[in-house]
Amino acid sequence: MKTILHVDLNNFYASVECMYDPSIRGLPVAVCGDIELRHGIVLAKNYIAKAAGVKTGYTIADAKRACPGLVCVLPHMDRYMRFSAMAKGIYSDYTDKIESFGIDECWLDMGGTDKGVQTADEIRKRIRKELGVTASVGVSYNKIFAKMGSDYKKPDATTEITEENYKDLLWRLPLSDMMFVGRATEKKLRLYGMETIGDLASADPRLLERLLGKNGLLLHRFANGRDNSEVSALNEEPEIKSIGNSTTSPRDIITDDDVRVTFMALCESVAARLRRHKMKCYTVAIDERNTELFAFTRQKHLVSPVCTADEIFAAAMELHRFNRRPGEKLRSLGVRASSLCREEGLQLTFYDDEKKQKKEAAERAADEINSRFGRKSVVHGTTMIDRELSSFLPSDDRTVSPDRFEAYL
Repeated sequence: MKTILHVDLNNFYASVECMYDPSIRGLPVAVCGDIELRHGIVLAKNYIAKAAGVKTGYTIADAKRACPGLVCVLPHMDRYMRFSAMAKGIYSDYTDKIESFGIDECWLDMGGTDKGVQTADEIRKRIRKELGVTASVGVSYNKIFAKMGSDYKKPDATTEITEENYKDLLWRLPLSDMMFVGRATEKKLRLYGMETIGDLASADPRLLERLLGKNGLLLHRFANGRDNSEVSALNEEPEIKSIGNSTTSPRDIITDDDVRVTFMALCESVAARLRRHKMKCYTVAIDERNTELFAFTRQKHLVSPVCTADEIFAAAMELHRFNRRPGEKLRSLGVRASSLCREEGLQLTFYDDEKKQKKEAAERAADEINSRFGRKSVVHGTTMIDRELSSFLPSDDRTVSPDRFEAYL
């Protein structure tokens, strides 16, 4: 039987910030976004702030009301990436099968060793000594329970979940502690009398499938300890299932011009990533959320695969115009390309006319210029309508791999 570890660096962002600024150690600390760009929310906090009532997702104002002495610091992703890489350097001394689950969490496949707990304790000790932060480690026979083990006791703890003890340890926990059970899923399950992970494990799979589709069956398997997924090798590229990007605006998105500016910038980003991976998409989806936080997703299937910003933008705007409610003020927008296919082997069709081929060639040329002289050296004219909107749009694309479970979203 395999032994899998899940290592979770405790309060990672806040812990790293305290390493760089010793003066804030021992104080309640929250890492927060920029309030001027509407990202003024708590991204992470240390245990002192948590004990005072500060929660991730709080606005800065709410967080300071809960904890008047709260120290707020801006995030520094370069620092977190550096510490994450150093942690992986430690893990690589024990195995080459290391799979990231976010910047601060990793699964480690230790093979069939019976020294999982001993190894976990040794890794925790090295992280504390070499990096100056702490970690919690879950030890189990599958990835799901290893992850839940690292969540079971914090900070700086090792928890082993076995075939013999998982019912005693996990089944009494609330549904919200089950990996991949988000708020919407929890709400649905509670309507049918399910309060604990044990209730989920004992539920009729047919009911769960009716309520949640195939995700219901997966959750039932996970709650009963049936997870056969493998841990990827270090630096192994997972199969890409979709490529997307989204953003929250610094002000309400109201006019059609606002929408066009935002969507075009996002579509340029998505299209560039498609071309970088030598892929095209048959499906374009949009995500919209209004100022009342109501959100919806719509998608459109295309006759032939595309990889240009103009074609993705046209599909996105069609979906937007058909589904937007009059006068609605939007807070965030997202674009996603899915149903992906490789460029090689694709046969030209009736729809691949000369104009389309020239557009692809032009955007590939822009890719080359942007790679040499900077990401925004060549941009679509639409994004220049409103510099306030176009200037804040993020450059970090979200590439969704198959191990990201849709029920979690």
